[in-house]
Amino acid sequence: MVSAFLPPVLGQSISETIIPDVKTTLNLFGMHLRKVRGDWDYPVHAHPQYEFNYVLEGEQLLIVNNHSYTQKAGDLVLLRPGDSHSSKSGNGKPFTYFCIHFDIDDKILISLLSRLNHVLFEAGSSIAHKLGPVFTKLVEISGTITGDITMAQRMRLQSAVFDLFGQLWEAFSIEANLPASGTYEKVELAHQIRSRLQGLVYQQFQLELTDAGHYGIDDIAAELGISASHCYRVFRQVFRVSPREFLSEQMLHEAKVLLDDPNLSVSRISGILGYRDIAHFSRQFKRWYGQSPREYRESDK
Repeated sequence: MVSAFLPPVLGQSISETIIPDVKTTLNLFGMHLRKVRGDWDYPVHAHPQYEFNYVLEGEQLLIVNNHSYTQKAGDLVLLRPGDSHSSKSGNGKPFTYFCIHFDIDDKILISLLSRLNHVLFEAGSSIAHKLGPVFTKLVEISGTITGDITMAQRMRLQSAVFDLFGQLWEAFSIEANLPASGTYEKVELAHQIRSRLQGLVYQQFQLELTDAGHYGIDDIAAELGISASHCYRVFRQVFRVSPREFLSEQMLHEAKVLLDDPNLSVSRISGILGYRDIAHFSRQFKRWYGQSPREYRESDK
């Protein structure tokens, strides 16, 4: 195969910096700048994209997954896909906000967003302070759009949003005390480990939670060319849980999904999940959830 990027003849370069390929798809949805009356009320809804909501003036009351957040000027809200939320004025007076929905195929950024457990970032927080100027820029660009968006406006919006993500990463790295160098590679490695761990669940392997060797971590580490200890360490640094805890969460989720199907017996479910007998499955489920499988089914009725 002929490369489209031919390097210079050896010895001709005085200095050189090789930039890794960047392949990222960004989609922006429902971006809007809105000023509303004091009696404005947006009903409960959810959407499959992430959402940034930034208040410029006034006060907004957001109900997110049944929790109330009072959002004032300069405050930033991050909503995750599937979050149920509604909105209205927080004090009965008009307010102005900027909203953007997005999805992006960058695994590293999605990992970052999944680790931001907060919904509301107040104006005085490091993240809101860092991102405030970028939202101001987005608002300025949006204010120039009066009809159909032009190519120049679309490119400026996308550029500003990528700047937003860059500022978010830097702010979060400082707040979480993450090392700047090697972070991208570390998170990518952690995602590879997670994919293989999920494979252990979906392939119906026998998992013995009292013995880490049964997780397949040694095999996963060998496949990736790293030590088992490094595998554990990287996974915990990125996802804030150990591989063992992650597998427990995945197995519990799968078990609950199966238990929600009344056509499947507990014995059948234990077999599907790879347990040697129903007693073993019942003990493990109770260790995870605090209830036996039968108790879980009874409480769910």
